[in-house]
Order: sequence, then structure tokens, then C-alpha cells
Amino acid sequence: MSELHRLPAIDLQGLLESGQVSAREVTDAFLQRIEQVDGALNAFLHVNQAATEAADAIDKKRSAGEALPPTAGLPVAVKDVLCTTDMPTTSGSRILEGWVPPYDATVVRKYRDAGMVALGKTNMDEFAMGSSTEHSGYGPTKNPWDLERVPGGSGGGSAAAVSACEAPVALGSDTGGSIRQPAALTGTVGVKPTYGGVSRYGVIALASSLDQVGPVARTVVDAALLHDVIAGHDPHDSTSIPDPWPSMSEAALASAAEPSLAGVRIGRVTQLDTDGFQPGVRERFAEMLALAEKNGAEIVDIDAPHFDYAVAAYYLILPAEASSNLAKYDSVRFGLRVTPEGGQVTVEDVMAATREAGFGDEVKRRIILGTYALSAGYYDAYYGSAQQVRTLIQSDFRHAFEQVDVLLTPSAPTTAFRLGEQLDDPLAMYANDLTTIPANLAGIPGLSLPAGLAAEDGLPVGVQVMAPAFQDRRLYEVGAALESLVRERDGGLVSDRVPEPGAARDGGQK
Repeated sequence: MSELHRLPAIDLQGLLESGQVSAREVTDAFLQRIEQVDGALNAFLHVNQAATEAADAIDKKRSAGEALPPTAGLPVAVKDVLCTTDMPTTSGSRILEGWVPPYDATVVRKYRDAGMVALGKTNMDEFAMGSSTEHSGYGPTKNPWDLERVPGGSGGGSAAAVSACEAPVALGSDTGGSIRQPAALTGTVGVKPTYGGVSRYGVIALASSLDQVGPVARTVVDAALLHDVIAGHDPHDSTSIPDPWPSMSEAALASAAEPSLAGVRIGRVTQLDTDGFQPGVRERFAEMLALAEKNGAEIVDIDAPHFDYAVAAYYLILPAEASSNLAKYDSVRFGLRVTPEGGQVTVEDVMAATREAGFGDEVKRRIILGTYALSAGYYDAYYGSAQQVRTLIQSDFRHAFEQVDVLLTPSAPTTAFRLGEQLDDPLAMYANDLTTIPANLAGIPGLSLPAGLAAEDGLPVGVQVMAPAFQDRRLYEVGAALESLVRERDGGLVSDRVPEPGAARDGGQK
């Protein structure tokens, strides 16, 4: 069957379960696609050479009549922040180049148990610090819609791979928007679950109070499919929620089949109605609100006064936690070790030389910021104050959800910007997460889905749905309904119209 790589994950699952295609056929289709286009994109840092063996094993079990999970044989791409025993895990950093972990992340174990086939590890900003995937130690990933533009970050590799049909679904991590912002820039769907809803065990930590693993897909239903695989309690993660989770895919499928927003109260945050958003983003967002209202939703203006301080608070909390988490990369226990030349060399000398050589500029910048914020005499003024702002933002959400069922915002202030355009302006780069950061500070779930293309540049625009904590299912119900309405309005989805990236503008070289 041709063009398998273009089919939604839910369709592939049906073909696999019915025996119309084999896991090997599906896996080969995606591996061939990666070989065809990834020279232009650099979405993958490592392609799993054992993927075909894993697919053959699934086919053997299916032929023998063994009962298999519904997702058995479905391929998945894996952000390189997740520990895998069968592939290197670098977190996009040279300091971990070639490192193969001795254990799997819990979500990795879960996709293995579900019979999914890992295609490889995807590129990312080093230690998930960035909004463009230009801070990777292994070169930038490029946006399939325009090879001269970024795919967003930090999870640009996963988003680009899914957008370019190199994988049907992918795993990402979201600390301040690292799943949702790349989804917006690449015309895909990205979800940050409720904090604690998906295990963080085996995820290379950036900021432990903010990090969350989630799915990337081309449709809301496909994202829900992967969410069901990875959700659930994990005793290895002390922040993991012990309560059982309802099926996200059932909710998404039901809503997609009969899309209705009748009686749904959708909040529009007045603080985000500013001139700081690209005109095309504002237009598509306004159209989405109008479409929702036309189909039964009630639009309510919401005041969230402390959202204005979210980016500032985030960029104190995140560097402080990152400074602590990255202290383990000391050249002594694992990873890169650089020994300076000269006479007597101390452990401190080796540590300094290793961190200088192994960390990129953005990581060094944030370590310095975080260490300063935690230092004696400044802790209360900076880190302590940021945590107080975080509490106020949580209060804003609590008041908002007393009035509405979900909030709707743009997923990013602009469409994909050009490679190199913001590299020398950290503040401009940080502002890309303006609308996504509040959800991480509050621990609530958020979903980005395509709203169409911006008129001025023809690039994807994303809108974000946010729901109260533990109400991830509501995200999928509203998200799937909105997606169905957009599909009906436009005669298809943005994710179906991505340009062919095979003929690379840069000659197809990584």
C-alpha cells in the first residue's frame, strides 16, 4: 500500500489490527521517508536501526494469534530528552554525546509495552533550552513548511518529523511551551498534559516543577491515542498523580464524529489581546473564536492580570531549577570529560574545562542566571518573588475556570521566524513562549491545534486550548470539535497541506 506514511495514526492502527498491512510495511514506509527528507530537515539525531526487527517481532506475534495492544506496530519518534537503553540519549548536548542510558524512561517502557516501534531520537534545543531548535549541539532542525525557517523549540525535531510525515506521532517534553509552540509553527497538534499526569521518570530534567511529557501528532485524535499510551501513575515519580485517567482517544473520537460546542463557555484572555501578535495570528485566532461562537460556544472575556508577569517569573524559576539539575554534569560520573593540558590538574580544573566545552551558550547563560537567582542575598528577591507570582497566576486560572470551561489563546505570537533571526536577541526568543508559559506555571493542561495559515506568509498558525488541572479529556473534546469545524470550513487540515521538503533549498545537506 503506497503513501502509508501520510495516513493518520488512527487509520494505521486500524490497518494493522485488521492485518491489511504489516508492522514491517508501516515501519519501512517511515524509515524510507526519513531517508528521503531528513537530510533537508535534520529532525532526527539518531535513526533506530533495530526498528525493522521490532516490527518483525510484532508481525510474528500477530500471525501466531497472540493478543496485542491496539497500537502494536504503530511507529513513534522520541524526543532525545527521554532515556532509552537501545539508543543514545544526548538531550541535544555535546556533553552527553554517545551516552546510552542504563534504564528506560517510564514513557519509553510504556510505548514498548504498547507494541509501538521507535523510529529514532529527535533533535531539540540543548537540554530543552530554546524556542527554535537552533541551540542543539548537533545543528538546527528546519521547518518543513520553509527550510529557511525554524520549527520552534525546544521540541522542533519531533514537530518537524510529524509535520513532514517522517513519523505518525512523536513524544515531546514541555517546560514552557516546548511541545505546543513547535506544533503551532509546523501545523501539527501538540499537548502538554496536567503536571503529574504523565511520568517524568527517565526524562533528563530541565526544571522539575515545570517539565511534562506529551504527544505530538497531525490530528487531535492521534494525539489522544498516544496520550492514552503514556498516561498514568508511576511510583518512580514522586509527582505522579495516583488517580486513574479516562480515555482521551474515546473523547476525541466521539467529539470528532459529532462536533458540537453547544453550551461550552470559552474564555478569551484580555491581557493577550495586544499588538504584540503578528497580524496573521490575530486574524486566525479571531476567526477561530467566531467559528466556535457560530457553533454554539459562548465567548467570555477573562481578566488574568498576572499573565503579564509570567515570562519574567518563568525565566527566574526555570534557570534556578536548571542550575541545580545540570550540576550533575561534572565530568566525573558520566558523559564528556575534558582534561586541560599542563602540570597538576585538579577535579575542579577538569570540571570547568568539561562544562566549558560541553555546554552551549544558551545553557551557560541560563546556568549563570539561575545560580545568581539562588545565591545568598538574592534568593528572596528573585526566586522567592517569582514563586509568589506563580501563585498569583494559579489564582488567575482558578478564577477564570469558575467562569468558563476552557480558555482559548494563540499558541505563539508569530508564525515561524527565519533561522538566525533571533539568535542574538535572547529576550525576543524568550517572548515566543508568551502564551504557553502560564499553563506550565499553573500545572494545567494545554493543547495546540492548527487554525489555518497566516495571510502574509502562508505559514501555519496555532491556537491553544487550556483546561483546569485533571481535565485533559475536556481539551480533547473541545480540540477535536474545533479541528472538525476547521476541516469542514477549509476542506481539509493544515497538516494535510505541508509542502514537500524533499527538494531542499540548501542542497539537502544537514
